[in-house]
Amino acid sequence: MPPEDPAGRDPEPDPHDVARQMVLRQLTMAPRSRAELEKKLAQRGCDEQVARVVLDRMEEVGLVDDEAYAGMLVRSRQSGRGLARRALRAELRKKGVQTDVIEEAVGQVSEDDERDEARRLVDKKLRGMAGLDAQVQARRLAGMLARKGYGGEVAYSVIREAIRDAPEHQRD
Repeated sequence: MPPEDPAGRDPEPDPHDVARQMVLRQLTMAPRSRAELEKKLAQRGCDEQVARVVLDRMEEVGLVDDEAYAGMLVRSRQSGRGLARRALRAELRKKGVQTDVIEEAVGQVSEDDERDEARRLVDKKLRGMAGLDAQVQARRLAGMLARKGYGGEVAYSVIREAIRDAPEHQRD
């Protein structure tokens, strides 16, 4: 039991315990990169050295793992939101993940996977565009794919193919 303060005040809390609790609270809400946790600790006034010690320990025990975090984010964003590799890289950079970790994680998505996902997105969106002129459809589809990080070469190839295959654009 900690010694009583003669003035009757509570002893100062251990800054390492406070930082540890903040990190654990952040991790229970959602997975986070080390850089995001460092930023959050700094915002809360945590000493830089204390933050480093606590985060190093969290890495040692496997609670903070940027490689696992990046891999999880790539899988979920690529399959869930259909993001292309370019958009995935940008999101991971924004979250403070190191470049080599980003490249390894994004490397899980092949060009074929990216193309297949682009086609799935285009086919889904195209179903709701029946009756529109093919040029209007192509323009809207290109915008949607661009916002998801797809490059022009993949986007236009997939869009041309999808519009060509659409029943409403078949020649009689």
